[in-house]
Amino acid sequence: MLKNKLIYISLVLILTIVSCAKRGSITGGLKDTIAPSLRTSFPENFSTNFKDKQIKLEFDEIVILKNIRKQLVISPPMKYEPLIIPTTASKYITIKIKDTLQANTTYSFNFGQSITDNNEGNPLNQFKYVFSTGDYIDSLAIGGKVKYAYEKEPESFISVLLYEVNDTYKDSIIYSQKDSEKKIPGPTYITNTLDSLKTFRLENLKAGKFRLIALKDLNNNNKFDPKTEKIGFIKDFITVPNDTLYEIELFQENIPFKAFKPTQETANRLLMGYEGKIVDTNSRPKITLKHNNEILPSIVTQMPKKDSLQIWYKPIKTDSLKVEISQNDYNKTFSLKTRSPKKDSLTINAISPVSFKDLFSIESTTPLVKFDESKIKLIDADSTDLKFTTTYDEFTQKLFIDFKKEIAKKYTIDILPGAMTDFFDQTNDTLSYQISTKALEDYGNLKVRLENIKHYPVILDLIDTKGDVVASEYLESNYVVDFNLLNPAVYSLRIIYDDNKNKRYDPGNFMEKRYAEEVIYYSKDIEDVRPNWDSTHIFDVSIPYTPPVKEINKKKKEPTN
Repeated sequence: MLKNKLIYISLVLILTIVSCAKRGSITGGLKDTIAPSLRTSFPENFSTNFKDKQIKLEFDEIVILKNIRKQLVISPPMKYEPLIIPTTASKYITIKIKDTLQANTTYSFNFGQSITDNNEGNPLNQFKYVFSTGDYIDSLAIGGKVKYAYEKEPESFISVLLYEVNDTYKDSIIYSQKDSEKKIPGPTYITNTLDSLKTFRLENLKAGKFRLIALKDLNNNNKFDPKTEKIGFIKDFITVPNDTLYEIELFQENIPFKAFKPTQETANRLLMGYEGKIVDTNSRPKITLKHNNEILPSIVTQMPKKDSLQIWYKPIKTDSLKVEISQNDYNKTFSLKTRSPKKDSLTINAISPVSFKDLFSIESTTPLVKFDESKIKLIDADSTDLKFTTTYDEFTQKLFIDFKKEIAKKYTIDILPGAMTDFFDQTNDTLSYQISTKALEDYGNLKVRLENIKHYPVILDLIDTKGDVVASEYLESNYVVDFNLLNPAVYSLRIIYDDNKNKRYDPGNFMEKRYAEEVIYYSKDIEDVRPNWDSTHIFDVSIPYTPPVKEINKKKKEPTN
């Protein structure tokens, strides 16, 4: 009996201990959200008369460097990048300087958000190590914001460069990479908006006169490449110190036309790549195809979705051709050997209307030259013949068929053989297409009332979420615009001040010190274009669109047990 009681008491004690253990088990505590901090550095941060070749930073916890090559901004830039180690987790970061430091200059190493704690990845935001090779730290600063002149949303990682205006300064400096041997100076100071900012601040500056430039520097060489990169600038030289908040608009310059040597794609077609933009008939180059000194009949068209032109010609027995290109002051002649590959054949594809106002069109794989409208028949659902007109765009190889469409109707377009003849005397086979329009209640209408327009003319664009222009109006005085029969969707609006009255947006030019034409987006998205619904929006252009600001992580200490 006593033995049984002892066993029973022992079991109760064990269960009690286990229960207590469960109630007091470790759950891991609150998540660490505290950013690391600098404990000490050698030499000390903000040192003067700096002559060392190595800097050692010690932090209060183990840190790791993330995306250091993109996040780190050194101002003034160094010709030779310093070695920063280790790339693994450590309490220490060592900077080994490989460049020769300039005398009496304040240097700044801005690590952005690259220094994070090893456990939770909390970044030490915008940590800077600063030193001067002279007797004092330069302490002046300027700031501002960057935006795109045409696009709605600015991108991240915009470089902001400050060039001292002295005896060596030339505007062409921005097109050259720093080279000490050739005495080509780089930017005097530099900063970057990084991935979470749309504003900039250049600090630790000396007094003087400067040129302020912003770049979408894709290859991080502090050099402007007009072919691929966007640039923004302040027209006049700026002086430091001042308390101006600068706004810099970036744009992609229109680069001059340049042709590349054509290649033979088929027995009757050359393909020629080019640089620059062909925006209208006036900007198309004149192209002449020759065999010896004989000019050959040819047609030039745009290669769809590529910066290439197609030069069509009728097959000829020859082993060489000559292509002459001219546009304004540009003149170029190419000679090329020919071969006898396969010929192009005629194929027709239909492009169905996306919206009620879009024209029905067909595109051909070869350029068309003859049309017989008597072999094209357009009927409605009641088999009633309808009148139509056709327009052919040779450059894009598209035939547009225009007719008066009605709501909630079905239409059939029959194209008989021989209705279209191409450059090589090929004709189409029988083609038939069906298109239909929606019921009135399936569309939405939008009325836009403009306010505070500074001057006319302006271009008012209605844009979808992909950035494509759905509808556009050129306004010389009217301040109320109706966009009717719209497909229900989310839209946005923009105004372009057409300063040169050429009915299109024009970017700026750095060397000409010409800003881009002003573009203003509506301050919010239009979300009420719904089926069977009329909506009205007041577009006050004095209230420009403000893109959402990406919050920088600001770590707060949380209580711990």
